Amino acid sequence: MPRTVLGQDPEVLLALWANVLSWLVSTFAPSLLPRLLPAACAAEEEGGIASTGDHPQQQTRCISIGRPGGSEQLRLVRLRESVATCGYNIKHFCPPPYTPPLSLDSSISIDMPEDCVIVDNEAFSVNYADCCIRWGLYESAKRFVGYPIVPGFDVAGTVSSVGSGVSAMKAGDRVFGCTLFGAYSSRVLIPSLQLRPIPKGLTMGQAAALPAVSLTALHALSLAGHYPLESKYSNRAILIHSAAGGVGSMLVQMSKILGLSPVVGVVGSSSKVEEARALGCDCVIDKSSENLWDAAETASPTGYSAIMDANGVSTLQQSYDHLAPTGRLVVFGFHSNLPMGKAALDPLQWIRMAKKAAAMPKFDAMDLCTSNKSILGFNLSFFADEAEVVSTLFDQVCRWIDEERLKVPRVVEMDMERITEAHELIQSGTSVGKIVVKTK
Repeated sequence: MPRTVLGQDPEVLLALWANVLSWLVSTFAPSLLPRLLPAACAAEEEGGIASTGDHPQQQTRCISIGRPGGSEQLRLVRLRESVATCGYNIKHFCPPPYTPPLSLDSSISIDMPEDCVIVDNEAFSVNYADCCIRWGLYESAKRFVGYPIVPGFDVAGTVSSVGSGVSAMKAGDRVFGCTLFGAYSSRVLIPSLQLRPIPKGLTMGQAAALPAVSLTALHALSLAGHYPLESKYSNRAILIHSAAGGVGSMLVQMSKILGLSPVVGVVGSSSKVEEARALGCDCVIDKSSENLWDAAETASPTGYSAIMDANGVSTLQQSYDHLAPTGRLVVFGFHSNLPMGKAALDPLQWIRMAKKAAAMPKFDAMDLCTSNKSILGFNLSFFADEAEVVSTLFDQVCRWIDEERLKVPRVVEMDMERITEAHELIQSGTSVGKIVVKTK
């Protein structure tokens, strides 16, 4: 059994202590915040980095998190010469988050895995998951990387060097895709299977906004039984929480492509209604001004074949209750369990999170059978051994983009020096679409 301290996961207790310490210092002695930063590790240069233009071309800039805590832990650092960042699925070559020095002067490199490429990364997206990583609450990050960690999944840039076994890409190709952490960086080592050519007409920022949210959405629809084969069940209604967000915007569009109807989108404020409607929702429910579940019953009186829920405790039980027979509840997040708008987690936030965790609904296996309903959950950051599955999803996403059936979500671009502001914006819950950070 896993080791516990006072009945709790010691890593959670460490995260609690680290976040409370960050909150105490930021509230009562902000001038001491720099003292909370850990020392630079061997791959990082001491002293951080001055500005975008103040670094040698062979040196990578990245955002490193040295321990759990508040936004002060988002350190913009410069790595030692020829070192790049990487995900955890190339542990056979090196442990994350940093590579050993690589040959960056050659278009074909023999000192890196033969199936990988080096990407001069120009843009990466910011996800709410990245805030959870910083707080020390993201399970795959803790399990497979630890600290220091370079967060981030989405990349878009130019191939600078390829492994000896890569034939589908060459230096100079414009690519986008996913890495299993390590994306907050200007240079990333990535398996080529996780990358695709950037579709014609997309900017680097738009390309960086797409991979994680689109792959999450399509896998969710696959679990719901609507992809790759068309569902034969009579009910084809779908309800999508956070329909104007990153994953939600993809779910709405893909649901329309796959012929689901009605597509009912839920948003949290009136400012997001038109965005959700423009994406293709047949009905938009503004839960800030109307009763969510009364409106959901009106939109589809017989229930829903699928409900997409990343909210957590605030909606899970009602989402399940509003499934039609044979319906599937797909869970891929727990946003309402976590704080919004907080850079550092104070003691009261931890108490609230504990109460919400205790209030999470529990589902009876016998009821699942007699009601003919299903609950499925996933997190793609655990899919290191499912590269072919994700690659097939990525191919479909690219086809829809090329056919102009799938639109890029609204993109807000920021510079790398504004990473703290980017985290604060996504934590606020007021962002629409995707936040993208440019590395140069």
